[in-house]
Amino acid sequence: MNDKRTFSISELSQEFDVTTRSIRFYEDQGLLKPARRGQTRIFSTKDRVRLKLILRGKRMGFSLAETKELFDLWDETLTGNEKQLLKMLEILGARRAHLEQQKEDIAMAEMEMDTAEARCREALAELQKKKEAQGMTPKTPEPAVSK
Repeated sequence: MNDKRTFSISELSQEFDVTTRSIRFYEDQGLLKPARRGQTRIFSTKDRVRLKLILRGKRMGFSLAETKELFDLWDETLTGNEKQLLKMLEILGARRAHLEQQKEDIAMAEMEMDTAEARCREALAELQKKKEAQGMTPKTPEPAVSK
């Protein structure tokens, strides 16, 4: 981990590969609370950790409202609490269920595509046989790349 105590918005932007506009948006949403020196934002180690958690939450599909709720629960105590952990488990369970449904939907779509592709190939083969029987030379299409 970085031992530095404070960070500029540009440093965090580069470290986490996000725009400064995104960081300012997270601040506007109450997720980050940098100190100010004039117009300059001074981000603490806590802000840096929170930005890391915001981005991790986004990758897992958490809304910013859910992330803020978890931060607010943490801020109620010095070390977090049972309420926060239960909320986190609730959000994770909902995200996992959503992902499982998406996986099932993708599997179903792939099966439907496989069936449609097989029917098209059968119909094409039948059509080409009829053309050959009539003395026509069929043009064979390039085979599709399949799994």
